Amino acid sequence: MKTLNNILLTDSGLETTLIFNHNLELPHFAAFVLLNHPQYKNLLDQYFRQHLKLAQKFKTGFVLESVTWRANSDWGYKLGYDNAELDAINQLAIHQLKLLKRDFKKDVFPIYISGCIGPRSDGYQTTSTMSVAEAKEYHQNQIGSFKKAGVDFASAFTLNYSAEGQGIVLAAKKQNLPVVISFTVETDGKLPGGETLGDAIKKIDKETRNYPLYYMINCAHPTHFVNHLTQEEWTDRIRGILANASCKSHAELDQSTELDSGDKTELASWYKTIQQKLPNLLVYGGCCGTDISHIENICQKIAV
Repeated sequence: MKTLNNILLTDSGLETTLIFNHNLELPHFAAFVLLNHPQYKNLLDQYFRQHLKLAQKFKTGFVLESVTWRANSDWGYKLGYDNAELDAINQLAIHQLKLLKRDFKKDVFPIYISGCIGPRSDGYQTTSTMSVAEAKEYHQNQIGSFKKAGVDFASAFTLNYSAEGQGIVLAAKKQNLPVVISFTVETDGKLPGGETLGDAIKKIDKETRNYPLYYMINCAHPTHFVNHLTQEEWTDRIRGILANASCKSHAELDQSTELDSGDKTELASWYKTIQQKLPNLLVYGGCCGTDISHIENICQKIAV
């Protein structure tokens, strides 16, 4: 079998998999609340083990992302968690990943542990935004939890305007923690806040002296952004793609009551196209609507 050396897999659409494939209710799309329930913690373990076994099969590395996309102060408050409880649950999520890494360290290499950060507000809308300084202050507690827990780096997902991303980077830089920034885009290839991907990446790199390890795109279908991946210097900084299965817009997905798992073969073909456009592409995973079968299709398509 062909293998995929020198790339890193990561997982697929965790929350949509739990909601639609396992019939779980996730208040505010928060998966971290499952960590305090043994039966659900076991389900999360099995979810990650499936993906790690796929990495073992294709001989790739892996990035383990913690289930903490909603484990920040505002969302935690809505879910009944105070800051001390959030600190504990963020560290518990990392401990879970460390145990998984221990179990697979002989079969999958390298394995990186990432502390997952989500936006303060809605990832699809910019009705509530922060200044860079406000974002730095807001996200520093969760980054501090990850630092104490001993992650390899933090990754901020589904960001929709550059100021929040820049604040997260500065908070991570202050604590000497490596960080990855992942933006989402609308069907026109622009961030929901109206910026182009290129402008957002260039701005953060300029203001932080290129501190992010790299950038990613998540929670958008490749058709929404592939034509914007031009041969410019900023595209070299994009090293990860976690695409949605569906071609629908964010507004349409927000209103969906059924899972749109898209066309798995077509999605895999789009990843091959993106791979050709982004020679530095390193991290391959999925977002809303994808599951382990989508990731396997992608692996089969890009294997050389």
